[in-house]
Amino acid sequence: MSSQPEVSLLAAAAEAAEDLYRVRDTYFPSNPEDRFSRLRDESSSALKLLDSIPPEKRKLPLQRATYEYLRGKTLDVFPDYKKEAEEHLSKAVKLNPSIADAWLCLGNCIWKKGDLPSAKNCFNLALSKGPNKEILCQLSMLERKMAQGSDNQAEIVEESIKHAKEAIALDVKDGNSWYNLGNACLTSFFVTGAWDLSKLHQSLKAYQNAEKDERMESNPDLFYNCATVNKYLENYERALTGFQAAALKDPGLNASEEVEKIVSLLDKLENFLKVHAKGKRLASFASSLASANFSSSHKKANVDLLFEGHNKAIAVVGKVLFFIKHDSVSPLYYIACDSNQTCFILSVYVIRNDMIKEGDQLMLLDPYYRLVDFTWSGKTYQFKSIRVDFLQQLLVNGKPLPPSQAVGTSFCAQHKP
Repeated sequence: MSSQPEVSLLAAAAEAAEDLYRVRDTYFPSNPEDRFSRLRDESSSALKLLDSIPPEKRKLPLQRATYEYLRGKTLDVFPDYKKEAEEHLSKAVKLNPSIADAWLCLGNCIWKKGDLPSAKNCFNLALSKGPNKEILCQLSMLERKMAQGSDNQAEIVEESIKHAKEAIALDVKDGNSWYNLGNACLTSFFVTGAWDLSKLHQSLKAYQNAEKDERMESNPDLFYNCATVNKYLENYERALTGFQAAALKDPGLNASEEVEKIVSLLDKLENFLKVHAKGKRLASFASSLASANFSSSHKKANVDLLFEGHNKAIAVVGKVLFFIKHDSVSPLYYIACDSNQTCFILSVYVIRNDMIKEGDQLMLLDPYYRLVDFTWSGKTYQFKSIRVDFLQQLLVNGKPLPPSQAVGTSFCAQHKP
């Protein structure tokens, strides 16, 4: 009976620790210092609760491990590594290896120190004692971090996807697990060459499932990353809406800058189209395409005959009117026209920016087509667009581009992995 007050204090400290992490994950004031101050204050309050337990009572077998775990967890809420947090968490897992969250916190703490293999060992040790969706998610995140700069990035990211799916299998309604899968698929898109649209669609579907969990409503990174996927799918309106929502939820993100970049790009695309979609130069370029040699087995078609999405076994022959410079490394944007003098935006994701020049004749195989048509901030954007995702889609002046001209993974989206 004498330990009952201490048990109540431990329960209060556990609740305080949970509240502390809830603040960390949901509180994003315009001034980042306000967030840090609140975390610091609430961390101090949680530690005072633990300190109020008499030292002799902290040594009781049933309470000591929990005490060490809660103290380590409370100290580890900040982004920087704390040796004291690691020491308490290490004691906790030695005293009671069955506390899964202690293993989770210890792995995260060691991760901050930069010892990724040891962090992974912590997560695997915890999983050896039973399945746990939170630990599977952290392991998946850690693997994506370990993939950076490694010789087998794609294989490690596939492991990350595997563990993300295992977490979902334990709770298909858990938004955080779906969010983690979305991040894993988005990372896979980049490390495998940034051409496989199926990875982007898988990522988008995972994020949409994450949004069904109302607890994810407070996660600004979900909105930011989902907007990033839509940006690379060229779903411009959805990307703008997503970045705008992320900026409102966390002013510290660069989401507002992303909105400005997209609007600036769209304005530039539309302005250049207005300038180049007429005149003698356009007529001259279009007429030269009518007599162009066409040796492909694909069926030749002009832009107006394309349908939304992939047009398999179809080829569009076009002429490059202009290269459009913009802020991002990829994609490359061009104004092009077909033999009917129909102008369109060509976005190319796979080559160096000196491989296509104004006046070049292009053959676009299996073109991915869309009609962009939406209104943002009172301005309507409307234009035809074709994207090229891999070298095999493109012939320049009748010749294929060598594999050495591919940019591969030289660019990457900004997203929280």
